[in-house]
Amino acid sequence: MNLPNSITMSRIVMIPLLLWILSPHYPWQGASGEQELAASVLFVLASITDGLDGYLARKRSQITTMGMLLDPIADKVMVTAALIALVAYNPDVVKVWIAVVIIGREFLVSGLRSIASSEGFTIEASDLGKLKTVIQIVSVVSAILAHHWYQWVFGVVVIPVKWIAITAIYFTVLVSVISAIDYFVGFWKKIDHAAKDRRKSFILSRRKSASAP
Repeated sequence: MNLPNSITMSRIVMIPLLLWILSPHYPWQGASGEQELAASVLFVLASITDGLDGYLARKRSQITTMGMLLDPIADKVMVTAALIALVAYNPDVVKVWIAVVIIGREFLVSGLRSIASSEGFTIEASDLGKLKTVIQIVSVVSAILAHHWYQWVFGVVVIPVKWIAITAIYFTVLVSVISAIDYFVGFWKKIDHAAKDRRKSFILSRRKSASAP
């Protein structure tokens, strides 16, 4: 197994570890927020590996079928697991319907990409999709931290952790919906174009068959 695939596998291994840290069975639940900090650091590390494995695969020319299969699976499972855990861990911030919308968007885009691949074309990641990924990381981490801290006070500087989490999670929902629509529009244009090309190819082949002696 090459390095990029090993990094992808490490992200998959982090998922059950994250769920364990966010569960009531985690043994180091302290008044200082050790549980929240551990979960936040782990999720940030997992998010970093999300971009690192693809970068290394391209740079080292180590793009493999296994990597192409595992990478999107690891991404979707990581996001799904974190949101489902947060529905129970911090329901004041992550409501059930919020998790359903964001997770549903992930699987919708995956489905569109699978259909596009079977039709012989690809749907590139849009800027909205990239923005959604960044905001999603901020929302998950801040939602974890908001379970213990309402705000951080550093002298005259006050960081409203809970309100950052709420704002980020609702912004994630908004960007998720808009980017899903953007992906669908892009998919529809390409699938329509592919269908027209197939019809033209079919008509031309029939004409050639009809004109053949």
